[in-house]
Amino acid sequence: MSSPASLEVWLRGPVAGVPPLLQPVAHALLQARDELNAALQDFPPALLNERPAGVASVGFHLQHLAGVLNRLLTYARAETLTESQFADFHAEVPPLPIAPDSVQKLVARFNHEVDAALAQLKATPETSLTAVRGVGRAQVPSTVIGLLTHAAEHTTRHLGQLLVTAKWVRSVAAGE
Repeated sequence: MSSPASLEVWLRGPVAGVPPLLQPVAHALLQARDELNAALQDFPPALLNERPAGVASVGFHLQHLAGVLNRLLTYARAETLTESQFADFHAEVPPLPIAPDSVQKLVARFNHEVDAALAQLKATPETSLTAVRGVGRAQVPSTVIGLLTHAAEHTTRHLGQLLVTAKWVRSVAAGE
């Protein structure tokens, strides 16, 4: 029998305090956090901007994951983006400035955004899930559940790309 920690998050049971209809969103975000933290443990900062075959860098994905999660949750709350959020968006353009603690800071930021997302999920009444929300400057119509689901889907999509790129650049750097 597997220990609960070795199971994928969705098999570990409900996330305390998250409404039943939002459990899949919470599970996806927690799974992404687990996988991202494991994959980037001891990741060399010098490899953050590497773009093998022109794909997006690990550094880009790390910034983008946190930034988009933050922005989508803002829209789900029916709020507009702040100047700080716009600045973060514009800062997602590579290359990143690199420091010895760059990876840890970027991972910590993503972890913070996942924690904020979980808090928001817990505070989201299921009765609000079909409420219309505008996305972006054009206020393209969506719904609370549409935005929250897309936040999870977008996170898992970019996580997959990050994981492949991280493995690729590590293997090239190691001469494999």
